[in-house]
Amino acid sequence: MKKTLLTLGLSAILASSLMAKDALMMATTTSTDNTGLLDYLAPKFEKDTGVTLKWVATGTGKALKMGGNCDVDILFVHAPASEKKFIATGFGVDRQQVMYNDFIVIGPKKDPASVSGMTPSKALQTIKDKSAKFFSRGDNSGTNKKELSLWNNAKVDTKEASSWYVQTGQGMLRTINMAAEKNGYTMTDRGTWIKYMSQKGEDNTMKVVVEGDKSLFNQYSVVSINKEKCSNVKPELAKKFTNWVVSPKTQKTIADFRLLGQALFIPNADK
Repeated sequence: MKKTLLTLGLSAILASSLMAKDALMMATTTSTDNTGLLDYLAPKFEKDTGVTLKWVATGTGKALKMGGNCDVDILFVHAPASEKKFIATGFGVDRQQVMYNDFIVIGPKKDPASVSGMTPSKALQTIKDKSAKFFSRGDNSGTNKKELSLWNNAKVDTKEASSWYVQTGQGMLRTINMAAEKNGYTMTDRGTWIKYMSQKGEDNTMKVVVEGDKSLFNQYSVVSINKEKCSNVKPELAKKFTNWVVSPKTQKTIADFRLLGQALFIPNADK
């Protein structure tokens, strides 16, 4: 009996270690999580490879920090300049483009600042001049980094902004909700905007006011963590995910991920 229990105990430990061995830990931007994309992809990845995908959704800045702390095996992020700096430190390797969408500025349907159709710079200057409420993620995420670069292009110093500029410290969906509640503006990726519209339905009080400028392009990529810097990471599993997510089959799967008849992300691994 004791021998049987011991055997069962060892089997459980072995099974647990094997399960842990076949789990890939990812740090990712909130948009891949908020939109439901990873919930959509994860079971397909496990079915195709036998590897369980686990992830922490946070801003890209925090995701890169987690990579530098050796807390994850792979990153799925959208701040190309920061990703390249991360790779230059030696912690990141094998950066591969996966998909893109675009950033948009959204605001109340009544558009109190009258910025609809303006260029990003003109719209932001006008929002500042009229002291219209603007809600920023303020979290060093990829979206926040892009937003700050647009303010810089508009020659507006947000560090000197008064009460009209609100830093939420929250993810994208929460920030959109806060902007909607306070009759303000914000910047979001289009995928999260479509998700928001699908949740709100007829109760949606927001609309797109700025879009289509080339400066609003939003690239998503995967970056693996270098085992030479982080001995605990699983590069073989990271490579499995990278190969899988850029494969023609998965690229089509991403293209087929739609809400309200609209694509949330456009695959571009082969571009």
